[in-house]
Amino acid sequence: MSDGVEPSTSSSTIPPSQSIFIHARREPFEHGLLPIPKLIFSDGVITLAPLKQKLIEKSNPSLRINSSSISEILQISIEHARLLLDTLASVLHLDSDPLVSANPSDAASVGADVNDLILFLYIQSYKRLLPRTHKDSAAVADVWPSTSAFDGYLSALSPLQLVRSNSRRVMPSQADEEAHQLSYLQKHMANILSLLAEPVEGEGEESLVLTMERFEHLSFLIQFGEKGPEEIPLSQATPFFANSDPDMPAVHVPAAQVHEWLLQNIASALEHITEKVATKENGPNSSDQDVAMADACASSEKSPTSARSSSFIEGISKSSYVKQASDIKGSSVKVLNCHESVIYILAPLRYATIYGCSDATIVLGAVGKAVRVEHCERVHVVTAAKRVCIANCRECIFFLGVNQRPLMVGDNHKLQVAPYNTYYSQLEEHMNQVGIDSTINRWDEPLALGVVDPHDSLSHPAGVSDVQAESATRLDPEQFTNFLIPNWFGGESLGSTKDNPFQLPEAYMASQQRHHKNLSEVKELLREAPLEESRKRDLSGALHGYFKEWLYASGNVRQLYCLQGD
Repeated sequence: MSDGVEPSTSSSTIPPSQSIFIHARREPFEHGLLPIPKLIFSDGVITLAPLKQKLIEKSNPSLRINSSSISEILQISIEHARLLLDTLASVLHLDSDPLVSANPSDAASVGADVNDLILFLYIQSYKRLLPRTHKDSAAVADVWPSTSAFDGYLSALSPLQLVRSNSRRVMPSQADEEAHQLSYLQKHMANILSLLAEPVEGEGEESLVLTMERFEHLSFLIQFGEKGPEEIPLSQATPFFANSDPDMPAVHVPAAQVHEWLLQNIASALEHITEKVATKENGPNSSDQDVAMADACASSEKSPTSARSSSFIEGISKSSYVKQASDIKGSSVKVLNCHESVIYILAPLRYATIYGCSDATIVLGAVGKAVRVEHCERVHVVTAAKRVCIANCRECIFFLGVNQRPLMVGDNHKLQVAPYNTYYSQLEEHMNQVGIDSTINRWDEPLALGVVDPHDSLSHPAGVSDVQAESATRLDPEQFTNFLIPNWFGGESLGSTKDNPFQLPEAYMASQQRHHKNLSEVKELLREAPLEESRKRDLSGALHGYFKEWLYASGNVRQLYCLQGD
């Protein structure tokens, strides 16, 4: 690591806050990493510092740079440059940023702020934590097969086999992940600050300073407290810029002083996380940091909802499960290790993660920033979303209403995509809340990147990173059906949505009309069949019997029991 900023040797240290702790913003680390080798700079500022100067030279007076200039400077395709901008927009800390609020057709020309872009490029060197061994491996084995028809595929690439074995593990806890992210920032903060700082005129690179405007760009990576940078500007949490008069000349603070203060706060936050985990593990109910949805909702009633809060749905097995907007804590949801279940999350969300699920149907209401589906097998995902990333999944079908191209990364096999196929009464209201455009659906334009994720903590054989991930195929229109969401509200509907807000492609619409016509003809034939009443009763009984057999054979009978229970 290049030592861009040296810690201050001043005796006057600034004590970190003891009541409000610094946090890593999860979104860039969870949804902002792209497996594109040319975007990964492992040498810190050695490459990125001169690269930033080239970006500034190509930028407009507002220090924004468009996709064509990004493509030229980073030597990536224009397609990847647009993907970079879309990904950056999905994890930026300010919804008021022009890139976030731009129309999809204008995003490439609006471009990114150079300082935000350089921070985005820097964290592409981040390595995720490996999944943990499940605390109840016997239970996992009971619902997830230990072998698969695909286990021999690409068998020469042993690290991929290790990734597959990890698919039967669970995500690191929230505490472990945040500690890992903070440790990364602790290690790299000197470089990060040197990329944001500017030298004092006439004093050279050794004397770097930060203005409040430059410091605020750190809000992309960190925040103080639980309310988020939209409500508490990062600069107001510091002793350097708090209560600064915007009408006065910009205050210049030595970067070394800022660095020292941030390191103290990060160390304090890491110590706080360690104490919380120790208290939880030694308590009377020592459970995992990731709590189930019921516990998360219970805790949300006792404390105000925060921008950092997430709701967890974990370990649902052989059941139906429904949560609506009033049940959700915060603005993101994680569905973890659920099997042989149907899960409905009918709410407006910013982010959603589905991880380690099998033989399940998962319906996500409206997700305005990003959805990530990872290490899933034989899962049907139904969602209206701004963007979707699918990693290391097998035999899954995705019914999508998505404004950006679905991203396929990692070791995927036999994936299918299809147009969105459902609705519920508040769907359009939720879509409007989070900014999803029902007139744009790019479900059938999947973009496949590398089969190996350079952001995992595994080593990979030389040349494997160049192998492209398997893309998804379109679902046969003859196999396309609508998915009916039961009305749990009862009585009169609370929303105005009466039909699928996304236009079906012609082939799928024609197939649906044929199915409806065939069904109507069969009903008519049964009604007009020249049978005696006793024979009609026998026929009706046989049909009901076959339907009941199908309910039990398919496992759908559980949904009926669950719905009756609700």
